[in-house]
Amino acid sequence: MLYPAHYFFLVFHTALVLFNLFGWLVPRWRKWHLFSLLITLFSWVILGFWKGFGYCFLTDWHYRVLFQMGYDKLPESYISFLISYITGWIPDEGLVNTLTLIFTVLALGCSLWVNFSKRTFNK
Repeated sequence: MLYPAHYFFLVFHTALVLFNLFGWLVPRWRKWHLFSLLITLFSWVILGFWKGFGYCFLTDWHYRVLFQMGYDKLPESYISFLISYITGWIPDEGLVNTLTLIFTVLALGCSLWVNFSKRTFNK
């Protein structure tokens, strides 16, 4: 069951990251996108208060599977893991965390704009 769980998390978590970045572009997804970003930020900040800033419960669950599969040196962030897993290159953790935060805040700004702006974006 470890390999199916690993591939499930790999596909689902990666799709969620992409949705969090670009979901605001599709009008019918916009409310779900904002909700998804708020859940992500809740995990990073509120749960992160106890577990460490940037804590992601999906990363935690995926890493538990990977530890059972024999992985022992995993990066702090899922994005770093994903880059390394796909390319073999181990990126600078600080740079990845900074860019992740910047792009998430930009996506949140875009989501707030398209969801609450008086301009009509829902056409």
